[in-house]
Amino acid sequence: MRNWWRDLTDLVLPAECGGCGRPRAVLCDRCRAALSGREPRRVRPTPEPRGLPPVHAAAPYADEVRAALLAHKERGALALARPLGEALAGAVRAGPAAPAARPRPGSRDGTDRAASTPVLLVPVPSARRAVRARGHDPARRIAYAAAGELRRSGVPAAVLAALRQRRPVADQSGLGSRQRLANVAGALAVAPGCARLLHRGRVVLVDDLMTTGATLAEAARAVRAAQGPPGPETEPAVKGRETSSDSRPAFVYLGETWEGSEQRRTPPQAWSGADRQPGRTVKEAGGTRAGGTPGVVCAAVVAASPDAFGIHRN
Repeated sequence: MRNWWRDLTDLVLPAECGGCGRPRAVLCDRCRAALSGREPRRVRPTPEPRGLPPVHAAAPYADEVRAALLAHKERGALALARPLGEALAGAVRAGPAAPAARPRPGSRDGTDRAASTPVLLVPVPSARRAVRARGHDPARRIAYAAAGELRRSGVPAAVLAALRQRRPVADQSGLGSRQRLANVAGALAVAPGCARLLHRGRVVLVDDLMTTGATLAEAARAVRAAQGPPGPETEPAVKGRETSSDSRPAFVYLGETWEGSEQRRTPPQAWSGADRQPGRTVKEAGGTRAGGTPGVVCAAVVAASPDAFGIHRN
């Protein structure tokens, strides 16, 4: 009877902190400070892969942060999605894509148009076999939580699950930077019908972790390929199938179905009216693009390799 009662309470209350194992806490104050207690930083891996957009990270991938990410990803500690999403939202705000605040009602100047343009969080997809094994897609789940946190702070945001794997890739663990680049080259593509949706906001690629940057660089290439003519920055390094292995159309997540008890179905203000006009470009809608390349403004991750924090050049 005692064991039954303990199992029942574990369903309602967290059994232990995801970072340090302290009982009865999703994430204790000390571990939460390690995750979100510092200013998000621009991070750069060494060597830096070609085509990698500016990346901001909330914390180094070490100690409590590493434990929390692994608990969420591999052990199904889904309650950690919210604090991890809050950390990811902080990294998004630190980048060039997030506006400082909502526009003033009735304002028509360019600054306020840019502030009203929604931020599109595009999660890097997990391999389908990994999703089946884990029972969820960690990066997508954290992206949902981050979008909710951004909206609560006044930043219009949505999740656009536009990327698909179009060929299998090997497990990245144990691979060096060059091997990872070769492993993921040409592996991602934008799902059919999603290219036009990418023009409706400021695209921020999101993931839970960046080590070598190979996957984020490939995700950026896939988005640019969907939005611009073929060229050195858009053509995959290896030939693969032209269609995605999962060709179902992506969806834009606008509400808070998985983030709270209330289900909000009203899209952000910037997604109504003129922003739905076909053929409208990101520039006309007030968006910006990094380095003159189409599609990707920047990227944000919960954590990055500690070495990536050592090189900080703006």
